[in-house]
Amino acid sequence: MKIRLIKLKTKKILLKTIPIWIAIILILESSVLIGIIEYYILKKNFDNSVVQLAKTTESPEELIQVLKQEVIPQKGYVLAVKWNDVGKLLLSSGAIDKEKFEELFKDNKAGLKNMWHLENTSKDNMVIDEDSSHFMVNTLWALGLVNKSKILDEGSMTKYDKGDVMNFASTGGWSLGAKPTTELYSSTKVVELSEDQEALVEKIARSIYRPCCDNHTEFPDCNHGMAALGYIQLAVKQGVSEKRIYKDILALNSFWFPQNYVELAAYFQKQNKEWKNVDPKLALSETYSSAQGMQKIKEEVQNIPGVGSSGGGCGA
Repeated sequence: MKIRLIKLKTKKILLKTIPIWIAIILILESSVLIGIIEYYILKKNFDNSVVQLAKTTESPEELIQVLKQEVIPQKGYVLAVKWNDVGKLLLSSGAIDKEKFEELFKDNKAGLKNMWHLENTSKDNMVIDEDSSHFMVNTLWALGLVNKSKILDEGSMTKYDKGDVMNFASTGGWSLGAKPTTELYSSTKVVELSEDQEALVEKIARSIYRPCCDNHTEFPDCNHGMAALGYIQLAVKQGVSEKRIYKDILALNSFWFPQNYVELAAYFQKQNKEWKNVDPKLALSETYSSAQGMQKIKEEVQNIPGVGSSGGGCGA
């Protein structure tokens, strides 16, 4: 009888000191308990937004692959502008030497395929994907370099190095033309713009940055900056809206600097904002898309597995 009373008292004490939910957990199978522990480990390492995305993946590395598909989709991105006769004008102006381009892209199927647009007039939209990103940066670089432009004649390029515009990566680094770069620079009205259109190009260009340096596009001292300038000019000429131009430049930058923009997508994911909902103009601002801005982003996301350390450069 005494033993029975002791057992009853012990049971009452346990029920008072151990919450019911803990008691239930203690009697669950060990596999369930392990699952709960793993969940809390994930929650500790990632913000809630990242955890939610991770639920649909098998590993943190796969999480990054999901972000990669959002930033640089395998199917590519269709730009708003049409080729029209831009390619033919780049050849006739001497900005692009056909043989040099063919040699450069002889082992690149996407590049060789796009060579057709340099010799033909087409209503096709420009498209960029991982395979054609190299071709597109060089083609748009040639456009920005040769197109007669107030920005090139009077803008930031003329304010440095005593006005010698040939000492920048975007000028001295161009070797794919049929003429010397000194003859090509701002020499041909490939995209003829009105004064209002020139002003709009400058306004947009001053608000767009790139991860390889801390300069905005109005100072196109590298290949990516010159390419972005060429695209903005072409888009403004074809009546593309400002909103769409920012979206397109973000897509171009993303394919040219994939590591940087996957990291930026991860950063915004941590802020509970999906990449598709990020304002392109904000993403392209100095805060996020400049070299310093991207370095800060890298530091913010460095503990997320699957994000590497490499980034884009100014190479052709």
